[in-house]
Amino acid sequence: MTVTAGRTTAQGQGVAPAMIALGLGGFGIGTTEFATMGLLPQIAGTYDISIPSAGHAISLYALGVVVGAPLIAALAAKLPRKGLLIGLMLAFAAGNALSALAPTTSLLLLARFVSGLPHGAYFGIAAVVATGLVRPERRGSAVAWVMMGLTIANLVGVPLATIIGQQVGWRAAYAAVAVIALATAASIARFVPHQPPAADAGIKGELRAFRRPTVWFTLVTGMVGFGGMFAVYSYVAPLTTEVAGLPRIAVSWMLAVFGLGMTLGAPVAGRFVDRSVSGSLFGSLIALIAVLAGLGLWAGSPTVLFAGIFLVGFVTQFLVTALQVRLMDASKDAPSLASSSNHAALNIANGAGAWLGGLAIAAGWGYASTAWVGVALSVAGLLVAGLAEVTQRRAQPVQAV
Repeated sequence: MTVTAGRTTAQGQGVAPAMIALGLGGFGIGTTEFATMGLLPQIAGTYDISIPSAGHAISLYALGVVVGAPLIAALAAKLPRKGLLIGLMLAFAAGNALSALAPTTSLLLLARFVSGLPHGAYFGIAAVVATGLVRPERRGSAVAWVMMGLTIANLVGVPLATIIGQQVGWRAAYAAVAVIALATAASIARFVPHQPPAADAGIKGELRAFRRPTVWFTLVTGMVGFGGMFAVYSYVAPLTTEVAGLPRIAVSWMLAVFGLGMTLGAPVAGRFVDRSVSGSLFGSLIALIAVLAGLGLWAGSPTVLFAGIFLVGFVTQFLVTALQVRLMDASKDAPSLASSSNHAALNIANGAGAWLGGLAIAAGWGYASTAWVGVALSVAGLLVAGLAEVTQRRAQPVQAV
């Protein structure tokens, strides 16, 4: 027996320790993903390269996420999910340990790519495992629990890793993440129950999900709509100092406020998604459009900027959770690949949002224009979600009265 009434594990323990174990992995992943941005000057100094060149470490990590998420989920579909999660965390630990030890820039870039490979697959499969531990009507809360680690990383892990990197050395920050990954692997082995793969699991079975329009519509909604958040978040530093006129120290506080919004939003989002996946999806996109428009109009006000960045973090938790649950609902017979692909799509949104926001700045429209780029992307995501809803309703057979 693996789950009893969705509330206790096979070992007779509560679900909470298993959820915490899964969330710990998200904490480590979120810390290493975002801490690199604050450590670029130190990395550049070590290898005597420019900061933009050091920034390739961020790009290579994101590329690893995009490549690894669908590839690992498809190739490992026949493996037991618990064992797969442990293996992903061990690979993640190895990638971060190599990052801490890399003697050359080339090896660091390779290490960051390797570190990114398990990212999307871990979150996707952890979400599937988490929803298997609870009643079906609680699946939104289960996904939110897994994502909680990522949100706490933005609030606590990233600032701490940045301080460690600045005071002790950037290599120590990656070494600390490697230790967190090993602790996660041990925690999963101890607290997460065995979950065998589906009887017909395999690459062909997982690819079946991509025959369904809902899966593609959901992925595109994430690629486009979530890019609205990244269009602003990528340029939060100049928004803080150049537009709102705050000192550089305020950037750290702005990032902490964003992380606080994500952390507080996660459990609330889970409850709303439990009630209505579609309502949470559409509501979050509409709310994100309103918040970004407010930033576009009044980002020069420090109060508005702090409030707006907090709300962006809060609202996006609803969007991420709703997208994750919708993908799993649309591919119940082959959830691993579709669920993991969500994080590949969100990393594409990361790159696209930052790139389009940069184009607006380069065009001379100012840093506040990134908020309007975000509005445009979020509106596009809302339109895609609406088209998906219409298509899905038309595809449903009409029941005789």
